[in-house]
Amino acid sequence: MYIKPDFLTKRILNPLLELGMKMGMSFRGSQILSVKGRKSGNVYTTPVNPLSFNGERYLVAPRGETGWVKNIRASGEGELRLGGKREQIRVVEISGDEKVPVLREYLKFWKSETSKFFGGVTDESPEDVLRATAPNHPMFRIVK
Repeated sequence: MYIKPDFLTKRILNPLLELGMKMGMSFRGSQILSVKGRKSGNVYTTPVNPLSFNGERYLVAPRGETGWVKNIRASGEGELRLGGKREQIRVVEISGDEKVPVLREYLKFWKSETSKFFGGVTDESPEDVLRATAPNHPMFRIVK
């Protein structure tokens, strides 16, 4: 599953968010993720909403199987940026029941920014509903 960004998001909102983050302004912890393309080798950037939960950090893909997901899955690494601060990261994809509490927390913290991508599933949804939607949203634990 992949929810393609609309024109407004792709051409106006995301570039504005990235510009703000390049200037060091974070929106509730959002950052720019840079990942090398798995085929082209080019570096691609996109705004992401990292989640800190139970002493770990995660990247969740609310839009599903995006380009950044495929690229970071292939390389296992990327870079998070905010202003002049750059952090090289390595990631491990998580799956199964491990995703459920992370998804619940993500939906709680990033509700206003991402709820439209979860088809009515919220942080208050029953565990079986979260378990059913979790496979549609790749998740990665940042391991440094």
